[in-house]
Amino acid sequence: MKILLTGGRGQVGWELARTLSTLGEIVAVDSREMNLADPEAIRRVMAAVKPRVVVNPAAYTAVDKAESEPELARAVNATAPGILAEEAEKLGALLLHYSTDYVFDGGGATPWLEDDVTGPLNVYGATKLEGENAIRERCRRHLIFRTSWVYGPRGANFLLTMRRLMGERPELKIVADQIGAPTWCRGLAEATAQVLAQVASPARGADRPEPWGVYHMTNGGETSWHGFAEAIQDIDAPARLANEPARLLPIPSADYPTPARRPLNSRLNNDKLERVFGIRLPHWRKALELCMAP
Repeated sequence: MKILLTGGRGQVGWELARTLSTLGEIVAVDSREMNLADPEAIRRVMAAVKPRVVVNPAAYTAVDKAESEPELARAVNATAPGILAEEAEKLGALLLHYSTDYVFDGGGATPWLEDDVTGPLNVYGATKLEGENAIRERCRRHLIFRTSWVYGPRGANFLLTMRRLMGERPELKIVADQIGAPTWCRGLAEATAQVLAQVASPARGADRPEPWGVYHMTNGGETSWHGFAEAIQDIDAPARLANEPARLLPIPSADYPTPARRPLNSRLNNDKLERVFGIRLPHWRKALELCMAP
């Protein structure tokens, strides 16, 4: 099975390149080999590789910068997935794509279901939703995994930023009224491999319904960004015994204005993933401990 993997140097793509390697031949590309803002580059690579599966974790993820670069964000997050979908459909390939909790408006306190009404608050969320819609319209065999608050030991993410700032500053003000589930990129990659192994297996029963569509895929439980930071500090404590721990002050979103509005409720309901594939990611705190283990 030949698998075309985009964003191979990103935090999720790097993990996917390893976890998917037992399932087939991985052709990992990044923006140097396939610029997602260039439709013809996408078509050239798809035609040359002729994959059986396309896995697309690559995205424009600079949430605040997207407010001033909407065209570039739309090219990468909306137009490119649509082209990948078109080319995958021509080849009879399966397309796996990652989306975000930011497609919702953040109202209420109930975890979002896959078919709940969307309402993105910012350009990033809006372009990711456009990408979802393009895939649904153009490729029958697709799986879209919405996730949230992704972190890991590589790249730029909340975990690495907090660990650095906690060593540099005596006090940090952290938003406490946005609620979601921090999700370890390795867990995402491992769950993706499990799903792909199931849908690509010849043993999959013909009587089972086709699994194509949208799924939520996050670690279990919920917390705020402030709670996430507290957990990072707590797990990191043995490494910082010689230093006074930074004070972590909870603040509302209104006290930390950003160019892009963030949803307050980023909880995602993962029951469909478990019901269809028998997969449920561990609690976010357990995943964080595994990620930060020495």
